[in-house]
Amino acid sequence: MSKALRVHYFQHIEGEGFGSCLSYFQQRHAEITATAFFALPPQTALELQALPAIEDVDLLMIMGGVMSVNDHEVYPWLTTEIEWIQQYLATGKPAIGLCLGGQLIAKALGSKISKNPEKERGWHNIYKVADLDAQTVWQIPEQVQVLEWHSETFELPQGAVLLAGNAACPRQIYQYGQQAIGFQCHPEMTAKTLNMLFENLSDEVAQYQGQYVQAPAETLAVPEHTYAEGNLLLEQAIEYVLTHAQARMTSAA
Repeated sequence: MSKALRVHYFQHIEGEGFGSCLSYFQQRHAEITATAFFALPPQTALELQALPAIEDVDLLMIMGGVMSVNDHEVYPWLTTEIEWIQQYLATGKPAIGLCLGGQLIAKALGSKISKNPEKERGWHNIYKVADLDAQTVWQIPEQVQVLEWHSETFELPQGAVLLAGNAACPRQIYQYGQQAIGFQCHPEMTAKTLNMLFENLSDEVAQYQGQYVQAPAETLAVPEHTYAEGNLLLEQAIEYVLTHAQARMTSAA
């Protein structure tokens, strides 16, 4: 019997959880563990030993959050989280980053995170970059509608490949080797999670204005199949990094 997939996720917002991919991991009988950074007081610093042993993690999922990757003074644990991600990626193990999570992976790979020219919140289309090498790059649909909720974005990490973007934010999805995929958007979003965000992040909601910011009522009114489009995209990303991780393990054996 093969051992269970050990999935660890870094959580930055109370109640956010895995979103749509929880059922995906449950169907695979994965062992799921989490680090709840949101539960730490703002000025808390952590040692690396407070985070899981890297050898005990088969897949890292890094979720979104309201803080900036650069908020080290308010959240000193960010320094430790980024250092742990650096060490994890150096082993070649697979990772998925969602919004803040995608920025954290980029930061761990040496990229800068800064304000995006436009704030983006609501359902928007993102578009596949043309002429991607099908042999080495994850093939995404030409166009996908996904939930956006961000005011910052990442520089493309050295050695990474840009997969998708849009007019509001040219860097929406990137791939680092065949090991890690970072999203600026939220493909994991479900109706339950989105309602929770609007209910719990009223101050954050009030700060968002601009041509790419939908009214909450409009964002919440989308049909269920709109969520499913992003959910499927995320499942395909997870399958991609896991498949290639398994291939690397097999070739190394």
